[in-house]
Amino acid sequence: MKDSPFSLDFEENNTSFNLKAILFKYLRHWYWFLLGVILSIALAFVYLRYSPIVYSSSAKIKIVDDSKEMNIAMNPSSLFGGSKINLDNELEVLKSYRLLSQVVEALDLDVSYYEVGDVKTSELWKAPFSIRKPDSLEVSRVFLIQISTKGIRITDEKEKVITVSIAQQNEPIANLPFTIELAKDINFDLYKETVFKIVLTSKREATMQLMSSLGISPGAGKYSEILVMNVTGTSPEKNETILNEIINKFNNDGILDRQLVFKRTLDFIDERFVYLSTELDSIEVGKQDFKQSNDLSYIEADAGMTLQNKSITENELANLQTQISISKLLKETVQNQADYSLLPAEIGVDNGSLNVLVNDFNKLTLERDKLVLSVGENHPTLQAINAQLARGKVNILKTVNVYQAQLRTSLNQLTQERNRAGSLFSKLPEKEKMLRSIERQQSIKENLFLLLLQKREEAAINLAVTAPSVKVVDYGITNGNPISPKRTLIYAFAMVLGLLIPFAFFYTKFLLDTKIHDRTDLEKINPEIPIVAEIPFLKDKKSFTDVSDRSILAESFRILSTNVNYLLPKKEQGVGQVIYVTSTIKGEGKSLTAFNLSLAYASINKKVLLVGADLRNPQLHNYFDVSKNVAGLVDYLHDPKIDINDCIHQGFGKNPNHKICFSGPIPPNAPELLSGPNFEKFINEVSMQFDYVIVDTAPTILVTDTLLIANYADITLFVTRANFTEKEILAFSKDLYKNHKMKNMAYVVNEVGLGKAKDYNYGYGYGYSSDKD
Repeated sequence: MKDSPFSLDFEENNTSFNLKAILFKYLRHWYWFLLGVILSIALAFVYLRYSPIVYSSSAKIKIVDDSKEMNIAMNPSSLFGGSKINLDNELEVLKSYRLLSQVVEALDLDVSYYEVGDVKTSELWKAPFSIRKPDSLEVSRVFLIQISTKGIRITDEKEKVITVSIAQQNEPIANLPFTIELAKDINFDLYKETVFKIVLTSKREATMQLMSSLGISPGAGKYSEILVMNVTGTSPEKNETILNEIINKFNNDGILDRQLVFKRTLDFIDERFVYLSTELDSIEVGKQDFKQSNDLSYIEADAGMTLQNKSITENELANLQTQISISKLLKETVQNQADYSLLPAEIGVDNGSLNVLVNDFNKLTLERDKLVLSVGENHPTLQAINAQLARGKVNILKTVNVYQAQLRTSLNQLTQERNRAGSLFSKLPEKEKMLRSIERQQSIKENLFLLLLQKREEAAINLAVTAPSVKVVDYGITNGNPISPKRTLIYAFAMVLGLLIPFAFFYTKFLLDTKIHDRTDLEKINPEIPIVAEIPFLKDKKSFTDVSDRSILAESFRILSTNVNYLLPKKEQGVGQVIYVTSTIKGEGKSLTAFNLSLAYASINKKVLLVGADLRNPQLHNYFDVSKNVAGLVDYLHDPKIDINDCIHQGFGKNPNHKICFSGPIPPNAPELLSGPNFEKFINEVSMQFDYVIVDTAPTILVTDTLLIANYADITLFVTRANFTEKEILAFSKDLYKNHKMKNMAYVVNEVGLGKAKDYNYGYGYGYSSDKD
């Protein structure tokens, strides 16, 4: 890049300069941003004035864990255990359609009341009348209502008016889907100018609206049992009433659920009582029949009695067998006795008659023995005793036989009794087992009966005294600050929007802008080409003629002339500098720039010649009020024999150093004239007479005239015009520079700033506030 002393060091300050340039680009339109902010704040004020105010009401409830309290007595460690409550389940119940529809039904939320204002319509919770509508309404309907002592005036959506008298209130009216009832002790004077609006919706729609406005979230903490409920709306009283009713319905719903469980428990126990009573009766009858059929009273006592009878029977059997043996022994003794010796007496025979006979026999035997000692065998007394003894033996034998027969009979009977007692005793375990089985079934049924009886009492107590489902931590309470609209946020958003809309507009405008505006645009497109000056836009002043002129325009061209001098090459003494002034297209101000630059040099006592080399579209004659056909460059190019001084005219009369050579008549062959040797001759001659030769050439992109004479210039000033020159066509000038088609090329930016000195801070004006010293 070619350095110049007046170019800024963009390598070092590119970031800060670009930011500053961007800011200045937007700040020059500050009044639009101010207007946007004012309008946005005004709209925000109107919005806040007439938008409905929405409040948020909240309530807190704690879900009661009944199981935790019930388990404390059985398991004290449950005090330190976590809750068994699933808050997600409770949350879904609270937001369920079933529960919320009950709230809608209880509070008549399917009817909304509003007070109609001139601009703003406000929702009411307590209206001076109430509406009752049928449940069959499916489509939302809107009515306007006015009340007075004359009656109730109702207007439907089709603006059909229906008048209801005071006496007709709370009665069905034709073509009305509701009945209306005025509040007691209503003051009609307060509402004679008021228009009320009612909106009737279906219960389903009202429930869905409540579901959307209701927010429920768990409380803080991992083990929290608290739920926080929120409802938003324009009426704080309505919000709080809804929350409290939701709590009431939820609590009653939980109580009802538990009561239904207890009621079902009672019904089940009552049904089981009937069944158990029948089974117990059947078991007891079966036990009775079993005892009767088996001669049982008490199994242990019956077993003892049977065992005792068996023992007695065996003892008696032993006695009988002993008696049989003794009687047999006595019989054998009597039978084997040949003489009349004594018989054994008192040997244990348990028969009195036999013992008497033996005793009598022994007495007779003793008498005989005494008598034998005193009398002979034939003694009649002895014979009589012998006869008695013989008969005594016979009687004893007969008695023994009879006694033995009795003993055998008794023995048979006792044996049978003993066998029967043994059989009964052996069957007792089986009977006891069967009786135990019957008694076990009886005990099970009785225990079950007692357990059910206990559970029935518990269920009856719980049904009568059911604990609440929730503990209310906070009933519905409304925050005093509305959640919508938020004034601070709205105003802040309005200010941002007021700045954003102009910014977006200008950003889009700048983004779509294809024209250059100042030197920064040129530096971005063609950073290699130096920029020697920016000429400000002045609406009422395009040129200066006074040498002592200190205006912004004059100073800007003096700066241009100074900067050009830095770029001009050093030449021999007495040889003037040739400065070309060209542009890309027509209308960029090259002729005016060449004219004012010549005046700037002339104002510092330099001999200056202004040459009009734009042969096809000459413009310099307009600044001197002369004809296009005045003698000029074309005439000299056609005939170099003409005295060159005839083609040079006096410039502005106040500055004798300023001369001008007009282009002359428009030729048909401008390229041919310029490419010939005469133009070079012309340049060489005038360079020897003037310090500066400023040549106004043709636009480069339209014709080739300037390129044909480009080599004769010491410097080429390429004029661009702010807000006019397209950025795309500057690529042509860049190509001219790179290919060296133009000598010592530099940019001049014309009409910068739209006439406002504060829009360009590059040294113009030097702080002056007016065009005069």
